[in-house]
Amino acid sequence: MNFERLLELQKTLDDRILDEHHLHTSDLFSRKLLALQVEVGELANETRCFKFWSTKSPAPKEIILEEYVDGIHFILSLGLELGISEVSSYEQKDVSQSPVIAFQEVYHAIDILRENQNVESFHVLLEKYLQLAIAIDLNIDAIERAYLKKNEINHQRQNQGY
Repeated sequence: MNFERLLELQKTLDDRILDEHHLHTSDLFSRKLLALQVEVGELANETRCFKFWSTKSPAPKEIILEEYVDGIHFILSLGLELGISEVSSYEQKDVSQSPVIAFQEVYHAIDILRENQNVESFHVLLEKYLQLAIAIDLNIDAIERAYLKKNEINHQRQNQGY
């Protein structure tokens, strides 16, 4: 995944939102963390991996991918808040986790980033989120393509006063 390109695209979107919504003096880190938590919850809900009481199938793969990419947007935005301008490439490591454990590790990493707003905590969160992709059977190429598509949609939404 070309994180440098994604960070540039995210910075452009973030800057646009800051300008258009007059948020340059706002501290948005906590709000972005909460937004990420909500997006991760929406993703978990679409995978239905925790719904032991239900026999309903997960959402279609495209919906799951779109929800996953929403999380990538907020993770990159948090990285930008921390002054990160480049991210080393990550290889998707197959750690053979259940989706439930992978989701819990992402939530734990979000909590760590909330407590320790630093680059190391950001990298742990990003790694855990990429491990979640494996656990829910997503691949890096599809994630990057979906991010690019969603980034365009987010700009269109700004054009429409979203």
